[in-house]
Amino acid sequence: MKRILLKLSGEALAGDKKTGFDEPTVTKVALQVKTLAEQGMEIGIVIGGGNFWRGRSSEHIDRTKADQIGMLATVMNCIYVSEIFRSVGIKTAVMTPFACGSFTELFSKDRVMECFAKGAVVFLAGGTGHPYFSTDTATVLRAVEIEAETILLAKSVDGVYDSDPKDNPQAKRFDEISIQEVIDRKLGVVDMTASILCMENHMPMLVFGLNQENSIVDTVNGNLSGTRVTA
Repeated sequence: MKRILLKLSGEALAGDKKTGFDEPTVTKVALQVKTLAEQGMEIGIVIGGGNFWRGRSSEHIDRTKADQIGMLATVMNCIYVSEIFRSVGIKTAVMTPFACGSFTELFSKDRVMECFAKGAVVFLAGGTGHPYFSTDTATVLRAVEIEAETILLAKSVDGVYDSDPKDNPQAKRFDEISIQEVIDRKLGVVDMTASILCMENHMPMLVFGLNQENSIVDTVNGNLSGTRVTA
């Protein structure tokens, strides 16, 4: 693989605390990404906002406003994580689909390619910039736009299961499954809009547990301990 889009679960980055960030966890991720960048890989990163904000469950906040807060949560996440990356010697850029003053750059494919050419890891923050679209959809959209070869989904769960392993100890993990079957069985790897976007654009995904030792590097190097989702 030459170019990937890595989706990091905000919940997984929170570690055992389940909220905010666990800095040792983020640093381990940074060191893995540094290994890949030094091998010449071009890496885009999307981070969820769930460790700060899950406003869609509120009965008192307008959905559009809740989604805007969620988008800003992903910007905070990306700025924080990009600084941890910089501390271990990685060049970074943070891009958003809306202006954030001097905090970020405006997203464009051309600008992403310029950053890749300079060896920088690009954080793609702020979702799609529109309400009613999740970071799942933003992940697939950006992967398609930057022509990534695959999406790496680094989650708190180590793959795709036939039922929720947190609720069902007998849940079985798939080694490989098609995105069509994911849609048909409503397995919720990513939301429905993102799933259809994957299918229409033939974008594969590799789903694995972020907190497994060296899981990002192992997955890129062909040692996936998780689920391959074909498109």
